[in-house]
Amino acid sequence: MSHYKTNLRDIKFNLFEVLKTQEYMGEGPYHDMDEDTARHLLDEVERFSVEVFAESFEEGDRTPIELVDGEVTLPPGLVRSIKAYYEQGWDTLGRPADLGGVGAPPTLRWAAQELLVGANPAAFFFVVGTLMANVLHEEGTPEQIERFVQPMLDNAWGGTMVLTEPDAGSDVGAGTTKAIAIDEEQGIYHIEGVKRFITSGEGDYADNIIHLVLARPEGAQAGTKGLSMFIVPKFHVNEDGSLGERNGVVTTRIENKMGIKASTTCELTFGADEPCVGYLVGMRHDGIRQMFKVIEHARMLIGTKSIATLSTGYLNALEFANDRVQSADMTKAADKTAPRVEIIRHPDVRRMLMLQKAHVEGMRALLCYTGWVQDQKKLHPDDDYLTKLDDLLLPLVKGYSSETAYTLLGQSLQVFGGSGFTKDYPLEQYIRDVKIDSLYEGTTGIQALDLFFRKIARDQGQTLMRLAEEILHLAKGGSDEFAYERELLAKALEDVQGHIGVLVGHAMASMQNPSEVYKTGLHTNALLESLSEVVIAWLLLRHGEVASAALESAEGSDREFYEGKIASARYFARLNLPKARLRREFAEGEDGALMEMSDTAF
Repeated sequence: MSHYKTNLRDIKFNLFEVLKTQEYMGEGPYHDMDEDTARHLLDEVERFSVEVFAESFEEGDRTPIELVDGEVTLPPGLVRSIKAYYEQGWDTLGRPADLGGVGAPPTLRWAAQELLVGANPAAFFFVVGTLMANVLHEEGTPEQIERFVQPMLDNAWGGTMVLTEPDAGSDVGAGTTKAIAIDEEQGIYHIEGVKRFITSGEGDYADNIIHLVLARPEGAQAGTKGLSMFIVPKFHVNEDGSLGERNGVVTTRIENKMGIKASTTCELTFGADEPCVGYLVGMRHDGIRQMFKVIEHARMLIGTKSIATLSTGYLNALEFANDRVQSADMTKAADKTAPRVEIIRHPDVRRMLMLQKAHVEGMRALLCYTGWVQDQKKLHPDDDYLTKLDDLLLPLVKGYSSETAYTLLGQSLQVFGGSGFTKDYPLEQYIRDVKIDSLYEGTTGIQALDLFFRKIARDQGQTLMRLAEEILHLAKGGSDEFAYERELLAKALEDVQGHIGVLVGHAMASMQNPSEVYKTGLHTNALLESLSEVVIAWLLLRHGEVASAALESAEGSDREFYEGKIASARYFARLNLPKARLRREFAEGEDGALMEMSDTAF
């Protein structure tokens, strides 16, 4: 039986009842999509995810992966899952229509990816070659598109993003991998260096792997601006798209990880024994901008993975709580003859379940809303606000979701008691698999700094102010049913704005006294949490309004679903919104003493 439990009802509620994506399907870039098709696709993705893709989830974790002479043989079941993904055509969901895709709007693509990456995250990381092909299609020359992109799609080749170096880590601009020009007119270089933590960098899952590599051409300036992006195939690709000899990129190590063990996380060495040929993407030295097209998608994907994992963790815990009989009802605890009840009847278990339910539904709402913004960007490409809003929401999706999922999966396991600590249930693997989410594609601290300095301060808060107007509109004008929660929302929004003001003040003071910026850095993570929870509470209260209206005519399971949506909105708002004031006050009282401590005092 599959480990994976989905909440397709909530996904469809987001897409079709709240965001009403069906109203613009059939228009512009989504002219080939309609509601019936979209619903059918989601049904089929769910079936495939649960019945097929999830099948190798446990095998991938329990089967050791070894590197032998630069090659990795993956577990057989994992390879079957990957091949089934391509055989059934699910890669076309992520392709634009002009590359043979189905023309799905981002909301639908992210919903489908939630189902897939929740079923088997390690397997899903092997099928992101489509993303690399999409980026090359946008950035490559016509010759590069013909030579690399079409064969990637036709033959289901793998793809990687290659940034990190052993001594540079998240400081990408400190990378020392170099590119030596061989034929500048043709954009041909030799790449030399070592990269680390490269996901899906090796394995027998594809006939070829196209690495997108950041390297510094000789003589280029220091920092990220001096980096260029290169196409580095595992096997050389002839001009007709056929495969040639091995290129000089070799896997010299695979990481022994605590989670997502089936995902080969590799150290790649370029040009050590044989020349490693790379092709300058688009014949332009514009690497960091080009790579950020991959990075931004990857960050959103990691947030999606976190949400999906918490969702199935919660649903597994919910099933267990409904089945497990233990102890009498609390009102009859003194009666030793009282019947034992399912543990979902115990207050603390209900508290843990609602904690998970409210947060996973809230984070899914954030994911789907961000997808909706991306839908609108394609429909209205000249609206600069939509691009900036998408940028603003991304660190919330990635940073908040990854931290919260890891924390709350502990509560999922707690519902199982001691049984959850065993391999009889998938919770221990969920927790190991999800921890990486707050670490890669930019740690939470990096997401928080990006949010404040790039997405708020550099923008002078304009995008956030416009979003705040929408939030305040609901806070001041929603239904009386949520009057208390709307009041909490208005206060929390004010506290977030005050929190930002404090951090801006410290940042401005650092122009005269550089150490003042430490006070900002000490409280950016807290700002990320508060802003995320305000946006999520706003979205959940919108959900509550929709659910309340639908409840009047709902019956059976639909009625129970809408009652649950209302409960989630209220619980999340009441639990989280008051925390914004405490975080603001903590920031206001910051004296910087933590940065003045000697290192040896820790």
